[in-house]
Amino acid sequence: MRRVLIAACLLLILRVFTACGGRGDEGGVSGNSDTSSATSSMALGSSQATPILLFIGKGTSPGDVTAIEKILTDKHLNYSAVNSSQLNRMSESQLQGHRLLIVPGGNFINIGNGLTSNKTSNIRNAVRSGLNYLGICAGAFFAGDSGYNGLNLTSGIKFPFYAAEDHGIRKAAVLIAVARAPTLEHYWEDGPQLTGWGVVVGKYPDGTPAIVQGEFGSGWVLLTGVHPEAPASWRRGMNFNTPASVDNDYAATLVLAALNRSPLPHY
Repeated sequence: MRRVLIAACLLLILRVFTACGGRGDEGGVSGNSDTSSATSSMALGSSQATPILLFIGKGTSPGDVTAIEKILTDKHLNYSAVNSSQLNRMSESQLQGHRLLIVPGGNFINIGNGLTSNKTSNIRNAVRSGLNYLGICAGAFFAGDSGYNGLNLTSGIKFPFYAAEDHGIRKAAVLIAVARAPTLEHYWEDGPQLTGWGVVVGKYPDGTPAIVQGEFGSGWVLLTGVHPEAPASWRRGMNFNTPASVDNDYAATLVLAALNRSPLPHY
């Protein structure tokens, strides 16, 4: 009986520390698999690098990858998708051939552990040298000093979960107050609150940072603990006052701000 209880506790601890867990409509975490079915693929070493590099590798939620791809496609933004194996083979100079790296939601532990330490160092150096970065939920955890081969674009800041997690809430419609913009309800699932780094663009209801931005060297970094890109299908059984289309437009605003190094209004 004692062994059973220990095993159950270990499973619970592992679940608690896997952010943006991709339950339900988010499509699930890809675990240790390496996604390879994206709509756009990248030829490594190509001299015609696309502006945006979308990470679709180990730990990313297939549902969130699809949601982000739709935002990029709808806004006619050219991108290349890269899985963990491909990213592990990219040099720092190849990374710098792109303007923006997007890391979506999923499982930040598997995202970090699916890459080599040399590769995360290359990504960090590429951002320091001017590659921009957009991290969504797990991608925001991964940008911090996560302890699981994270990027540490935050000078040692490790992000905790948003306080709803302490009350047993795993996903919810959450009001986000945005500086000099209307308050919107966004889909949240096991996401971080982003205290301690950057300037605050959006706040959770308890006043903690939900969206932040800042510089890392010459790179522009934008992190969000919520999912403005979430499609309407993720909302089943939940009540939202903000239409999914409005939230999706805001997701496009975040992508363009990160791509063009355009600071958003902040508190």
